[in-house]
Amino acid sequence: MTVRDAISAPDARGKPRRITRRFPLFTRDTARPEGGGRAAPGDAPAPARQWPILAVLSAVALGLLLTALDAFRVGTILIGAALLAGAVMRWMLPSVGMLAVRSRFTDVLTYSVLGLAIVVLALMAQPGPLLEIPFLDDTLHFTVR
Repeated sequence: MTVRDAISAPDARGKPRRITRRFPLFTRDTARPEGGGRAAPGDAPAPARQWPILAVLSAVALGLLLTALDAFRVGTILIGAALLAGAVMRWMLPSVGMLAVRSRFTDVLTYSVLGLAIVVLALMAQPGPLLEIPFLDDTLHFTVR
């Protein structure tokens, strides 16, 4: 089929169809994110096909439980570590199932920034912070006063 045949070929309504490089005005479907395929074969049970997101969500749930049981620092570090593990899985594995939400770059950047921020803030939490960053402490005192 040549380009001329494709241009003159009728669409479903019988009108001639034109080939264009413009995006359509209305999209009919959504492309799956890169790496958004199954993490296991299709005949495997659903939990096995979605093991990356289940691993991250299980670690986050455990972190929330520990936080609720008065192990705040350990729980929040576990939540941040789960997000960082999600970033590593999204970067390294070819298919991660529902852990793929956007493009690979955006997912890795989002999971990494959020995970790192949660871990750093958990290490700086009072009382007895394990990490002290002087300029952040000065910023806090400047804004609170």
